[in-house]
Amino acid sequence: MPECVINKRAKLIAQEMVSKAREEITFDNKKKLNLIWVEANGCSGNIISFLNADSPSATYFLTEVVNLKYTNSLMLAQGEKAILELNEAMKEEYALIIDGAIATKDNGVYTFTGNLDGRLINNMEEVRMTADKAKYILAVGNCASFGGISAASPNPSGSISAQEFLKDKKVINLPGCPCHPDWLMGTVANLILFGEPELDNYNRPLLFYSNTIHDFCERRSFFNNGIFAKSVGEQGCMFKIGCRGPVTRVDCPVRKWNERVSWPVEDNTPCIGCAQLGFPDLMEPFVAMD
Repeated sequence: MPECVINKRAKLIAQEMVSKAREEITFDNKKKLNLIWVEANGCSGNIISFLNADSPSATYFLTEVVNLKYTNSLMLAQGEKAILELNEAMKEEYALIIDGAIATKDNGVYTFTGNLDGRLINNMEEVRMTADKAKYILAVGNCASFGGISAASPNPSGSISAQEFLKDKKVINLPGCPCHPDWLMGTVANLILFGEPELDNYNRPLLFYSNTIHDFCERRSFFNNGIFAKSVGEQGCMFKIGCRGPVTRVDCPVRKWNERVSWPVEDNTPCIGCAQLGFPDLMEPFVAMD
């Protein structure tokens, strides 16, 4: 199959999946999936990325495909009322989104997510409580999937990934710093239509994480011909100045970011491997120059 056709199909996977899920819901063949989105130790970058979705928009996804029952950042209710709504949401079938690593040191005092009856609730308790009853668990972003920046050395909060914390549960990982909205919406649509997607050995959906960035990088021909950039901004493959594209499995070159405007390499910046296990510690230095 020609590379241009592969690239086009890769871009359309999420849109087609969401559209098909909405169609099946409209004809009562499938039900909207209830979502509980718990923010743990992170930066809210995944929420911001999700709100930047364009095809479909976040609004369309939230109204036509899923029922977002709880989310720290986007819901109207706050404080005890929010936790009460969370308790009600857990009485129905739902998928859990974990956003951020789990801070475990000192019994989780580094991240409190709510309060009830005058008692503070930390992210350890909220994640454990919601995970125990969830039909599916999705770790969204690198912090939730692999620990990410939250668990970077020296890791003063003792942060760990969702899977490390929930050793007895199956967690679908959607790494990226942040997670692209397509990766999230496409995976959720797959859960509605077919159940759990095919996963790799790190529990990442092969729909989005099967190829390395290097496979479809627009500068791949430079690599093949031994033409390497010596500094940022030069023409040539950026492998020798630190590009982590050869070890990073995700589809940024064909999907792109910010409403599909560009992606790091197109903007003359090496891939820093933000969707890969070991980011950021094992991906440094992000730019290696003499």
